[in-house]
Amino acid sequence: MKLILASNSPRRRQLLTDLGLPYEVRLVDVDEDFPPHLRRAEVAEYLAARKAAAYVAGLAPDEVVLTADTIVCLDDDVLNKPADVAEATAMLTRLQGRAHDVFTGVCLRCGDGRETVFSDQTTVHFRPLSPAEIAHYIATARPFDKAGAYGAQDWIGMVGVTRLEGSYFNVMGLPVHRVWAELEALGALPTLQPAQH
Repeated sequence: MKLILASNSPRRRQLLTDLGLPYEVRLVDVDEDFPPHLRRAEVAEYLAARKAAAYVAGLAPDEVVLTADTIVCLDDDVLNKPADVAEATAMLTRLQGRAHDVFTGVCLRCGDGRETVFSDQTTVHFRPLSPAEIAHYIATARPFDKAGAYGAQDWIGMVGVTRLEGSYFNVMGLPVHRVWAELEALGALPTLQPAQH
């Protein structure tokens, strides 16, 4: 089956490339609002499924679209992408010195109508960060395309993240171990080639 990645995220593209999966990128604008009663993992799964629904009409029978949404949760508060420097500063000020949860929801929708939706959770521990460190990161990384206003692979992850419980790649935006297993279950993985000696 042909894999379609419905994401503009360079991190998700890199992860699929590193997995050795051939894919094509297709982008459709989707409203990312969600019902207020949803909590934590439910939000990520809802948004991933909503994105996939926008691709149904354009999928060929031999295609499978992968959509994903990553959210940062501090207790029950969902921290989305910050709109500006002030919002990014407020988010990172709340996250520093504490543990929070990152959820990535994934939907795999096949052109033949099969669909699977799942999510993965990682707990991230931040050491206390100074206002100067937070300001430096925002000024240099411009993390306005990242949930919770940070990327674990960025400078702030290197100096601030002390411990992870769960998948590091999930925090980057795709729980690749789960994606691989679910694609395998759908019969959508390429055949693995043995090493040539």
